[in-house]
Amino acid sequence: MNSNIIIKPVLTEKMTQQGEKFNRFGFYVATKANKIEIKEAVEKMYNVTIVNIRTIITPGKVKSRMKRSGVQRARVNKYKKAVVELKKGDTIDFYNNI
Repeated sequence: MNSNIIIKPVLTEKMTQQGEKFNRFGFYVATKANKIEIKEAVEKMYNVTIVNIRTIITPGKVKSRMKRSGVQRARVNKYKKAVVELKKGDTIDFYNNI
């Protein structure tokens, strides 16, 4: 069940800065997962203690582009992000397997 909750980590410049400054890390998670399930999954996967957790649901968007046959429209799926704040001293290293 834990492997279905966490989809992948958010590896952006902004999340890297928050990780260094405030010890916060972001994850794309399942849209139906709640904060308790996310907390248990992250703590079990990375062996850390979570102090605070925030979730963001981003709605799907309609994007369009021009093709030979005219304008083509497509919908991007909605997704959910979780920003977890770890206990002082704990850290997650996403780059150790590269």
